[in-house]
Amino acid sequence: MSTLMEDPCCDVLVLGIGNLLWADEGFGVRCVEHLAAQWQVPEGVTVMDGGTQGLYLLPYVQGAKRLIVFDAIDYGLPPGTMKRVEGDEVPRFMGAKKMSLHQTGFQEVIAAADLTGQLPESLLLIGVQPEELEDYGGSLRPVVKARLDDAVAMAVVQLRDWGHAVERRESRVGAGDTALGMAVYEAGRPSADAASRIGDDRFMAA
Repeated sequence: MSTLMEDPCCDVLVLGIGNLLWADEGFGVRCVEHLAAQWQVPEGVTVMDGGTQGLYLLPYVQGAKRLIVFDAIDYGLPPGTMKRVEGDEVPRFMGAKKMSLHQTGFQEVIAAADLTGQLPESLLLIGVQPEELEDYGGSLRPVVKARLDDAVAMAVVQLRDWGHAVERRESRVGAGDTALGMAVYEAGRPSADAASRIGDDRFMAA
């Protein structure tokens, strides 16, 4: 999984967006981490952790023929509900009920790519309804974490439908053992008594 591409042009960009530090906000990033660790993608497919980079992602989106996005989306459905959105519907869902600044930023990326005539010809949003977004330093809630395999499997099916030979790895690789890898991140979290998990209202209001 890459965070930067020397050449932004590719056939398919698989992008995870969100913020790992705010519980279910990290779903999109965990999806691309999961995909990169378990599946080998061929040349022409780029798997990228987009985090909260907003407009910095524009050249990568403009350079892709097809785009798959993983994200936590407030559909107004029960927590853990996964929904597939395609084509012209993607911008509407990205901006319907913004949960954080990263969604505002990515909606602007889609709009700017469209305005410049460089919007990918195929768009797929794989989203999950979050349960908790205000747990600073928290990881995915179980009901959301349980959808990682389903979300990645949906992306793998789509990649194969587009003609890309995606193969399961014999063993996991990738960022799982780094400080922000999910297992290490969850194991290293301090208790609620040792560290605030709800943020500082003065900071949030700034």
